[in-house]
Amino acid sequence: MGYQQVYDQAWNDPEAFWGQAAQAADWFSPWTQVLDRDASPGGRWFVGATTNVCHNALDRHVAAGRGDQTALIYDSAMTGTVEHYTYADLTEKVAKLAGALAALGVGKGDRVLVYMPMIPEAAMAMLACARLGAVHSVVFGGFAATELKTRIEDAKPKVILSASCGLEPGRTIAYKPLLDAALAMSAHKPARVLVHQRPQLIAPLDPARDTDWAAAVAAADPAPCTPVEATDPLYVLYTSGTTGVPKGVVRDSGGYMVALLWSLKNIYGLTPGEVMFTASDVGWVVGHSYIVYGPLLYGATTVLYEGKPVGTPDAGAFWRIIQQHKVSVLFTAPTAFRAIKRDDPTGALMGDYDLSSFRALFLAGERCDPDTLHWAQDRVKVPVVDHWWQTETGWPVAANCLGLEPKPVKPGSPTTAVPGWKVDVLNSEGQPLPAGEIGALALKLPLPPGALPTLWENDAGFRKSYLTDYPGYYKTGDAGFVDDEGYVFVMSRIDDIINVAGHRLSTGGMEEVLAAHPDVAECAVIGVADDLKGQVPLGLLVLKAGVSRPAAEIEKEAVALVRDKIGPVAAFKTALVVPRLPKTRSGKILRGTMQKIADGQEYKMPATIDDPGALEDISDKLQTVGYAQSGAGAAS
Repeated sequence: MGYQQVYDQAWNDPEAFWGQAAQAADWFSPWTQVLDRDASPGGRWFVGATTNVCHNALDRHVAAGRGDQTALIYDSAMTGTVEHYTYADLTEKVAKLAGALAALGVGKGDRVLVYMPMIPEAAMAMLACARLGAVHSVVFGGFAATELKTRIEDAKPKVILSASCGLEPGRTIAYKPLLDAALAMSAHKPARVLVHQRPQLIAPLDPARDTDWAAAVAAADPAPCTPVEATDPLYVLYTSGTTGVPKGVVRDSGGYMVALLWSLKNIYGLTPGEVMFTASDVGWVVGHSYIVYGPLLYGATTVLYEGKPVGTPDAGAFWRIIQQHKVSVLFTAPTAFRAIKRDDPTGALMGDYDLSSFRALFLAGERCDPDTLHWAQDRVKVPVVDHWWQTETGWPVAANCLGLEPKPVKPGSPTTAVPGWKVDVLNSEGQPLPAGEIGALALKLPLPPGALPTLWENDAGFRKSYLTDYPGYYKTGDAGFVDDEGYVFVMSRIDDIINVAGHRLSTGGMEEVLAAHPDVAECAVIGVADDLKGQVPLGLLVLKAGVSRPAAEIEKEAVALVRDKIGPVAAFKTALVVPRLPKTRSGKILRGTMQKIADGQEYKMPATIDDPGALEDISDKLQTVGYAQSGAGAAS
């Protein structure tokens, strides 16, 4: 069937569609109901069924005779290490780790917090929890102690799994002092902490609480898979809300498993046995879905990469991995490609590698501007798919489905809604807007399998955050439009729509224009307070490597570009060249924080920031040109 037939079937009869898709997984007992639409607060999928996600990701492939196939490739640019784990290897190691957790008292429904770097043991930790029916909550390795403490207090883990250190270019980050500080502050105290000692840094252990990972695993008996309800939580993943208070997104076991299995074939066009390289981190939803669970559930080979897109050692890092491991599909963030484009503007390093195995590039995590899309298309010579989704959705909402019927690409759009999702554009009263008009992007209920059913122990917060503003819809928090062919255009967060003298303008549209300047590697536009117009846009530009022209000249050209392409209504008068943009570790530009700095408001240093010095550079730059004059700084 073509895309439209599949889409119509999934929307008009979701019970039949997803019931059929679920046949791709193993179930210990069948469901009594595919979809309970009335289950509060967000509906439930595969009610009554029992399964185990670890069994589906590992044991069933071994049982099917594919134990010798490589399941996971660990590639560390930080240590020069490459390790291969077959499905049989990984099953054995995960079963032993699960046995070690069981010996520490972990069982079905218990929470386990995972605070680890990008090493194979991080994936094993997640799978071992799933094997026992325990609920894991992965926190990005190196997270600040105060933020780690809030997650410990909310999830109340019985055990914490950690490592002695993480490795970043030029530095070793000791995890144990951060974890110890978080536990000292936390009202909740876990029973035990299991520590994996890396040779780069050995952490001191407290015998009253800490256990050596290797010793515990060596002494353990392998644990079998525990049957769980399909509606039982597999994990809780914290995402920072608009209030700055973390929200624990719950992911169920059965629906998530079915959605991922369907997506690997139909969205990513992958075949079991092929290699998928997702350049992310297990601390993010992308790492959960497409480093660990998705590829392994599908019987593919996944690459777990410890390194950066540039600087480890250069902008050819991804091409080296594609050649060395015969990668078919690469999934990364647009910001990674902007970094590659900045350091290697012509893509010259690509020519040093054999990319014949490479079939598709997928981008998500931050809006992909047309200039980055064109740059990638012109150089990789494979389909480049911008796709849109969120921590809460768990898998893509809009994408060019390569496994169904690839569509013509429209730059700036992640193409059309994926089967199972219905994207509408609403005004402030919750009424649908005509094609082409910008409004709030909302997802019609019921949400498909894999989407969050609620927040951890916070049904009321789930309803308030996502279901109240637009009855009958899930509120994405993103703004954009849908054209007359159903293509979705995600322009910005709703908060990034600025009001200039009564005109609602998208910062994403202005960024699109600025990114097309030949000297600009990446950019951001924020709205700053203005006594006359309410808000006016301010552009921040990072230049490509090797650009030596005067910054003032480029800034003047950038202003002229926006005024030419969007018009005087944008009131775009200021662009500033800056050394770098502050981002989260997942690649999202911190526009809201920069806006507060520009307006002279007090701001909180975001917990997920990758480089705090980037914010300081922005603050200094803004003060030199007359912004941020109240002198407000980061809140303690």
